[in-house]
Amino acid sequence: MHTKQRPLSPHLQVYRPQLTSAMSICHRISGVALSVGTLLLTYWLVAAAAGPEAYARAQSVLGGFFGSLILFAFTGALFYHLCNGIRHLMWDAGYGFNIPTVYRSGYAVMIAAAVLTVLVWLLALLFGGS
Repeated sequence: MHTKQRPLSPHLQVYRPQLTSAMSICHRISGVALSVGTLLLTYWLVAAAAGPEAYARAQSVLGGFFGSLILFAFTGALFYHLCNGIRHLMWDAGYGFNIPTVYRSGYAVMIAAAVLTVLVWLLALLFGGS
């Protein structure tokens, strides 16, 4: 008897991407980005503790446009991971499993992460100086 070979689930040729799968993938990516960003933050702090020359070198790398772009992405990943983590905690408590609520909470996570990221950067520009 010959059995038909079926693709393993989830398979991209069978299922189309949905908000829930995209947010799950982004949650994992943001976790990795936070790990890498934490290493960069650690480098900056160690350079600050190592002395003026090391700090100036780190500041020249991380303080320019590219460094600011990385820091902005780190901030976005931080808020996305935080907001989506709160969403997962609600699921762990047994709330929000029906499909309309899953989608509403997904959009709320994306909006909240974007608003918090922009708000933090605006406040930093207003009150942080340069």
